[in-house]
Amino acid sequence: MNVLMVTSSYPKFPGDVTAPFVESIAHAVAARGHRVDVMLPHHPELRRGADEPVRFLPFRYVPRDEWAIWGYAQSLEADHRLRRGVYALAPLVALALRSALGARLQELRYDVVHVHWLVPNAVMVDDVVRAHGPALVVSLHGSDVFVAERLLPARLLARNTLRRAGAVTACSGDLHRRVLALGARPPRTHTVPYGVDVHAFAPRPPAPELRRRLGVGEDAFLVLALGRLVEKKGFTYLVEAAARTGGVEVVIAGEGSLRDELTQKARALKAPVRLVGALDRETMAAALAEADVVVVPSVVDRAGNVDGLPNALLESLAAGRAVLATRAGGIPDVVRHEENGLLVAEKDAEALAMSLRRLIREPLTRARLGEAARREAVERLSWEAAARRFEECYVQAAALDPR
Repeated sequence: MNVLMVTSSYPKFPGDVTAPFVESIAHAVAARGHRVDVMLPHHPELRRGADEPVRFLPFRYVPRDEWAIWGYAQSLEADHRLRRGVYALAPLVALALRSALGARLQELRYDVVHVHWLVPNAVMVDDVVRAHGPALVVSLHGSDVFVAERLLPARLLARNTLRRAGAVTACSGDLHRRVLALGARPPRTHTVPYGVDVHAFAPRPPAPELRRRLGVGEDAFLVLALGRLVEKKGFTYLVEAAARTGGVEVVIAGEGSLRDELTQKARALKAPVRLVGALDRETMAAALAEADVVVVPSVVDRAGNVDGLPNALLESLAAGRAVLATRAGGIPDVVRHEENGLLVAEKDAEALAMSLRRLIREPLTRARLGEAARREAVERLSWEAAARRFEECYVQAAALDPR
């Protein structure tokens, strides 16, 4: 099949951690023998090679690079409100995207247009896709559903797009339920969990040099957390838990608007927490393999936003680590309490601390959970398995009248 993916975020260069799941989906679908082209906004840091398994079709929407703040995890501030200036850019982006997409669909016949993010991308282009004939598949990633739930104009546009789509995919059961409430057709709506690269993220030998780079002692009990420093990641509760847990060193890797706040909180509580900034993908994989425990403390934030299915969670499972996570968003879809990880209530620092203390004193439990986590990733959560599910959605969408 010829597949055209439309997205507003993608790793800007190899190793970048901006929306790596979109890259993984594109590569996994291409690996199954399909031609995959990716249409995405221009970004001054976008550097993708011609030798990659997918072809890139960037479109310009502003004349100056410093104005290019659309997509690439730049549009939302604190992950629940649009940055100043984004509203003004929306008409320019819509015009440029629709023009580029229409021209591309006239130039080459595609079987499927696979659009990532319902809002804003799919609502901007669904009529253009219909006018040219390919099937429309819409994939939900979390923030798009949140915006549609909160803003009436977005909700009305989303409802129309969902009704016209040949297939809709949600990365978690939670998103699946929420998009049905927005108007998606149940027979055409599918839960397709993200996958994980089980070769890149895997158990590794000890790496004392990496520990030194992270500022952690060679014999320390290393607790690792990864993600953007925004409210829905729940890192403030991890800082509180660290302050109540002796014998640990906590490393939080990521960037975001809450960095100063988290730093000050750790200092005030005398919590053994280091914020080390964003790690490139290879260092992230090595750090996960080195951790004694990985914590994924996601929460529903004050605005009602929550992670769909955190990439860090899947990568931690693949690395064979003991995972401590919260019952938020799509996490319980893949973590079963006491089987391949531990689950606690969200926003409960004491529950996190109690579970950390237990994992410190029970090395056999850590090993058992880590082994089960690795099996889960290899057997059920590979990108090959996800690509097969997307392929089934393409076939269904192409066979159905999207109207």
